Amino acid sequence: MKLTILLTGENSKALRVNFGPYASKFERMFKKAAPGFTFETVKVLESEPIPDVSQLEGVVVTGSAKGVYDDTEWMEPLRAAIRRIYAARVPMLGICFGHQIMADALGGKVVKSEKGWGIGRHVYKLGECPAYFNHPSGELAIAASHQDQVIDPPKEARTFISSDFTPNAGLIYDNGAAMSMQPHPEFELEYSAGIVELRRNNPLNDNEVQAALDSLSAPMDNDFVGKALGRFFLEAARG
Repeated sequence: MKLTILLTGENSKALRVNFGPYASKFERMFKKAAPGFTFETVKVLESEPIPDVSQLEGVVVTGSAKGVYDDTEWMEPLRAAIRRIYAARVPMLGICFGHQIMADALGGKVVKSEKGWGIGRHVYKLGECPAYFNHPSGELAIAASHQDQVIDPPKEARTFISSDFTPNAGLIYDNGAAMSMQPHPEFELEYSAGIVELRRNNPLNDNEVQAALDSLSAPMDNDFVGKALGRFFLEAARG
């Protein structure tokens, strides 16, 4: 199955040197999740055209430094593409900004949260979800890095992971072929720490950075979530 990565953000130069391009995080996660995935990357952030839905097998909308409220030349074409992909029931996953822009494009509301930054290890309660997401603990621990949040999900979406900080942290859509989440299962531990360090003094103080770094020492569920997302694509493709 070919996954088309709609790249809406890129790593800083320092992160690229140590960890490679951002799209490689998703390739690594899905290769680890299941054999048979292939990949292409469309640099949406450089206004590369998004393929017609007839050319798509599965779509990943990535994280970004941009917000849905930003005026960029690629934002509206991305919204339109998301609507077409959703209507065609092509399996689609959104992560972080991808979670937000999917909700925004499909009728939800996204804002810069007054709660500030969610960063480091966050724990989310599982609600009603596909069987492959059922974790024995009833929770998922995943790295986060965001300030914006979905505050009103689209009418065709339901929340399947939540926390006090991020009530709508994960959405499953009624078409049976779309889901999204605010946290970052594609982040490796060292990469997550690098992201935290980038926020030092902009906007986080030293104590906040240290608390986020300390949180990353606890167990994470990235591998479990990666495998579940692989199952999502494979099952959604089968209809």
